[in-house]
Parts: sequence; C-alpha cells; structure tokens
Amino acid sequence: MVPASHPSAQDNPDPKGPHPDDSGATQFWVRAYKDGDRSAFESLYTHLAPTIFAWSSMRIRPSLRGQVDPGDVVQEVFLRAFKGFPDFDPDGPSIRAWLFRIAKNVLLEAGRAGQKHWVAGAGSNTRFLQLKGVPDSITAISVRLARDENMAAFNKAIEALKDEERALVIHCGLEGMLHAEVAERLGLNSEAVTKRWQRLRKKLVEQGLPQILIT
Repeated sequence: MVPASHPSAQDNPDPKGPHPDDSGATQFWVRAYKDGDRSAFESLYTHLAPTIFAWSSMRIRPSLRGQVDPGDVVQEVFLRAFKGFPDFDPDGPSIRAWLFRIAKNVLLEAGRAGQKHWVAGAGSNTRFLQLKGVPDSITAISVRLARDENMAAFNKAIEALKDEERALVIHCGLEGMLHAEVAERLGLNSEAVTKRWQRLRKKLVEQGLPQILIT
C-alpha cells in the first residue's frame, strides 16, 4: 500500500485539488511502483483520473456519446496503462503525456468501432468499449466523477468557449503540451499562446472551476 505519510487521492479524487500532474505526487507513486509496490499505480491513476475524465468530456464526438462516455474512457485507459506500466520509462515523456497517448488511441479505436457500427446497423445500445477486469475502485471513481458538481460546472463553462479557447484548455490545461507545440498546432506563435492561455486560465479559475486547468 502507499505509505500513510504521503497524501493519497485514492479515497477521494478531488478535481478541485492540486494539478493532477503534480510532479511530487506522481514521481512518488512511480518510484513506489518501481520499488515493488503494485498498489501505487492505482493511487497514481486515481490522482490523474479527473484530468482524463475532463479531457474525454471534451473530446468524445457527439455521434459516439450514446455508446462511449468519459467514465468508459477513464476505465479503459486504466486497463491499458496498468498493463503497460512496467515498461514506462520515468526518464522519458511525463506520465501525463503517456496516459493521454493511451487515451487518444482509445478514442480513435472507439471512432472506428462507431463507423463499423453504423454501417452494420447495430442497435443504439451497443457499447464500443468492452470493459473487463476493471477494479471496483476505478469504476467507483468514474461514477463519482460523472456526478461531481465541479465536473458539471467545468462542462458548462467549456460549452460557452470559442473553438480556439477550447483547444487551449485541451492542449495547455489538460494535456500539458509545450506552448511551442500548441502554437504550431493552432497556427500561432508561442508568445501568443502563452498570453492567451494565461488570460483564459485566469478567467476560468475566477469562475471557480477545478484546478485541473492549471499547468
């Protein structure tokens, strides 16, 4: 188990707490896992789950929402990440970047499944992610996040944003991409991205939104 002296998000994932990519906490759990504590990964993932949930809420296409929801993505990413975590290189890309790479693959595969689904004329209740072997604790996290008032406020605020602002939230706030990379993707310069994100972040935080937006 994670030592009691270290703060753990396992029992109460708080989307209004410290940024989910807090290096102290994430590195603690990575080291604990590498030292043989197999429960450390679940604590680490619980710490990061609100970010994955919020990101999924923004990225799931409307046409898929009847068959895939953010909670599904949270659980599927856990399964794949847990399986691959022994090979994770702590000296490589950040754990957050690694998890988002998995999450993007999950949504890509769900989109492909959706195309086959509509061509085949399958029923509207078909689920595109066949979740098997997800620990009850992870399922409970996704259920709590789906009911969380802060997440509801986040989704409502995001709906009111312009496309560029939504992109800044996704890439700067949630994925934690370098501003130079975001600038290239959006056709801006790095300084413009930094200034626009700072203004947007300040506005959203003043609205009382979760600090998962802060990077």
